[in-house]
Amino acid sequence: MSIADNKKAFFDYFIEDRYEAGLMLEGWEVKAIRDGRVNIKEAYVVVRGDELFLFGAHISALSTASAFSHPEALRTRKLLLHRAEIDKLRGKVERSGYTLVPLNLHFKGGRIKCEVGLAKGKKQHDKRATEKDRDAKREVQAALKTHKR
Repeated sequence: MSIADNKKAFFDYFIEDRYEAGLMLEGWEVKAIRDGRVNIKEAYVVVRGDELFLFGAHISALSTASAFSHPEALRTRKLLLHRAEIDKLRGKVERSGYTLVPLNLHFKGGRIKCEVGLAKGKKQHDKRATEKDRDAKREVQAALKTHKR
């Protein structure tokens, strides 16, 4: 079940490959995510050393958060992947000019996972072509609906 999707990533990038990563979260963050108080539209993933980090993911604290925790909405969160996957991603990002973007957050087995996409940036003409294809598909669907009636 998807919690939050990053639709902007599919418009701005060609997604080449996808990886499912775990997230290191605090208790208040898990409660807020379960309540749907998360936005990953402007988030990105960075490789630092041998680890992956999620930057820019906005998780709003609940009003019932503990008095002992000090919620930070935009803090850096560590992503959990196998070493071989991290090494492969680091090589692609450093040598081939790829970018890592979070595609969605979802539940899997009671845990919150982040789907990370290995992406190549689109040029302006590619974005226009994507928008043109989307509009054409929408017109075809509208024509089919009116034809059924």
